[in-house]
Amino acid sequence: MERLIQSSVGEAGFSLSEMVVAVGIVSVLSGMAVFQIGKTRPAAAGDGAMRVVLSQMTAARERAITERRNMRLTFENNAVTTLREEYPGPQVSTLSVVPFEGKAQYLQLGVGDTPDGFVKPTGSTSAVNFPTAPPPAGGGPPEVKFTPDGNFVNQDGLTLNGTIFIGLPSETLSARAVTIFGSTGRIRGYRYNGKAWKPI
Repeated sequence: MERLIQSSVGEAGFSLSEMVVAVGIVSVLSGMAVFQIGKTRPAAAGDGAMRVVLSQMTAARERAITERRNMRLTFENNAVTTLREEYPGPQVSTLSVVPFEGKAQYLQLGVGDTPDGFVKPTGSTSAVNFPTAPPPAGGGPPEVKFTPDGNFVNQDGLTLNGTIFIGLPSETLSARAVTIFGSTGRIRGYRYNGKAWKPI
């Protein structure tokens, strides 16, 4: 009986060759995981910035409708700023300033226009592209806003279509775009997959 117990105890555990194989497999899988994380990080940063733009534009449109006030938006300094036009004007109140996380910024990475084609009339390479929204006389970003009826217009009340490009410098797979169809207020996000823009 004692011999049986001793022999079974002596055979327990892993051999050196089994341990080497197990460590080798874990090392290969860890290396693959690190490579994949490094590859997907720019895409995740682009997605995060796109979601900021989408959510802030959607919220501004909803507030314009429910509060019956024009809601201005500015897209600069890697943030989205929402301002409410007070009544009676011309005062405005800053409602929110939401920055992008990481190194994402307004950036046209040279991957072409989205399927909506809002940049084609001008061929602009600007990251924030509203072709029919001229900058104010004193300079600064063009005045774009949602009206209480849900339309997206410029400072003259003309309906705007536009595209906002986002990404990380030199990271083509981080390219994202948000388009807006001014007459309906429809907002749509796009991802660039290395070959074409795909709607989300």
